[in-house]
Amino acid sequence: MRRLLAVLLWSVIAAAFIGPGTVTTCAAAGVDHELALVWALVFSTFATFVLQEAAARLTVVSGRDLARALSHRGGGTGRLAGVVLVVLAILLGCAAYEAGNVVGAVTGAALALPLPLPALTCGVVAAAALLLWIGSPATIARALAGFVALMGIAFLVTAALLAPPAGELLAGALVPRIPPGAGLLVLGLVGTTVVPYNLFLGSGVAAGQVLSEARFGLAVSIGLGGLISMGIVVVGSALDGAFSYPALAAVLAERLGGWAAPLFAAGLFAAGLSSAVTAPLAAAITAAGLFGDPDRPGRWAPRSWRFRAVWMAVLATGLGFGLAGLRPVPVILLAQAANGVLLPWVAIFLLLAVNDRRLMGEAGLNGWVSNLAMAAVVAVALVLGTSGVLRAAVAAAGRPALDEATLVAAAAALALLLAVPVVRRLKTLR
Repeated sequence: MRRLLAVLLWSVIAAAFIGPGTVTTCAAAGVDHELALVWALVFSTFATFVLQEAAARLTVVSGRDLARALSHRGGGTGRLAGVVLVVLAILLGCAAYEAGNVVGAVTGAALALPLPLPALTCGVVAAAALLLWIGSPATIARALAGFVALMGIAFLVTAALLAPPAGELLAGALVPRIPPGAGLLVLGLVGTTVVPYNLFLGSGVAAGQVLSEARFGLAVSIGLGGLISMGIVVVGSALDGAFSYPALAAVLAERLGGWAAPLFAAGLFAAGLSSAVTAPLAAAITAAGLFGDPDRPGRWAPRSWRFRAVWMAVLATGLGFGLAGLRPVPVILLAQAANGVLLPWVAIFLLLAVNDRRLMGEAGLNGWVSNLAMAAVVAVALVLGTSGVLRAAVAAAGRPALDEATLVAAAAALALLLAVPVVRRLKTLR
């Protein structure tokens, strides 16, 4: 029973990273390259577990969640810079992405319900606000297990009925290859799964948990989330031509029957609504870790006005842009750039933290296998971060997009520059 409860609790991570952006990216991968890029999701699922396990272990062993550990590490300008970066990337990012979450949920609902878009938008935001108001983070996390189950039924059942060739699916999952022009899409598949704000969310949820049960819950939840993402790729491969949600729903209805379109709509709605809940929750948990006082825990408790004010502000942003029918493009570009810096920074911080004998003790310290896995994930985080910052900067300047070779070369150069000081720091901590 305890393991079942752990799975329900940690379903919040799958609910968080499978949002409208994930549905769009995975479906587009299926449309453009069929099953050739499934391996990227296999890797990103592994990378997500490695980082989430480290974030949860940091909280369980040290008693500090990720936001509090980051804000208290070092001092002076270094600490201030860290707090500013986290606020910019997480709080601003959650507010910017919330617009996409609300719009995604409304799009899913609109595929099945002939109601005005403003009414659907208000309904989605009201449902998210109700969940956030009445529940603690742990209660909300368990409630979101239902949305993960709905996504699983919608996308995995549809994918199974499409009956993709088993050999092609296995090759796509196990043989890494990048078709011409697919480099940025590979980065997108990994980046839509390994999301910085989910690390703060998972670390906050881990407070008071048993480490072995947290690991089991994370493994099942993230594994299921990865399978659902792969199912979306299979669903996307059914579409020939330009991708859009209505076009994909129409193709599914034609190939599988009229029931397939409402099932796809339900999955998209669940992805949007669950992320519309987790983004404000992650922002509030992060703010509590950054600005809370351990000696006065009630000031940032889940039912305090401070905690609620943060998630209300994020949710109100989604409502405003949803009703206006707009996407906050400049804010999203800024948030992408900030998250591009934050992801490798947090990944490196986690690598150092779980190798810090003073912080983790002997029992919580990383072994060499874990260090190899985290080193690989940190390298990919650097590629993702560098490419995200460069793409956001180029887009903000109105210049043509950089080619894949330039992005990879810049990321590799940065990784080499950071490798030496990180390894030296590791040796001193252990």
